[in-house]
Amino acid sequence: MKPRAFDRSEHVYKNDAFVELVKDAVRFFNGTPVHTLPPTESFLGTGVYAIYYTGKNPAYKKYAELNRLSYSYPIYVGKAVPKGWRQARISDNQSGQSKELFNRLREHSRNIGAGQGLNLQDFMCRFVIFEDASSDMIGTVEATLIKLNMPLWNTAVDGFGNHDPGSGRYEQAKSDWDVIHPGRAWAGKCNGVYAETSTILSKIKSHFKNIERKP
Repeated sequence: MKPRAFDRSEHVYKNDAFVELVKDAVRFFNGTPVHTLPPTESFLGTGVYAIYYTGKNPAYKKYAELNRLSYSYPIYVGKAVPKGWRQARISDNQSGQSKELFNRLREHSRNIGAGQGLNLQDFMCRFVIFEDASSDMIGTVEATLIKLNMPLWNTAVDGFGNHDPGSGRYEQAKSDWDVIHPGRAWAGKCNGVYAETSTILSKIKSHFKNIERKP
């Protein structure tokens, strides 16, 4: 079989139904109840979540203004996927669920509790649980929410979702998040050259200038 001449149009996938499905998932996400971080009751499942800030830290006070009437501007968006998802894209199912999503929210609460300048009581969260075949949408919905909301800790300040790199890998620099919120024991072991606090705070100011109010 002879190879055909390249025609880009033959490789472009388009499906309006998929676009509408993602929009519907985002609408559902934005309508879910808001809970404390972490939620008071544990639950099974995987999915997508958002964390909101309403505290008085001077660097983030803009979020307190934006979220005064409703939780519409997350400071962080993340996902919790089924175990084995990255290797074989195993879909989550009701017969074999774990607490991946709840555990991720609980882990974030511990990190916030350890970070200087932050008070866990100033944070709330919302989330969507994706089951069965719909769990394959987790990565897409997370990416869409990040693109729409430009959460600060996803875009301008990196490192909130990082984990301990492990022994022998501490030559890397600690993240921007760990520079302005020191406290995670493993981050203190990272000995690479990291950004200055003033540089990070400048990026935060620039970030808020780029956030447009939603209608």
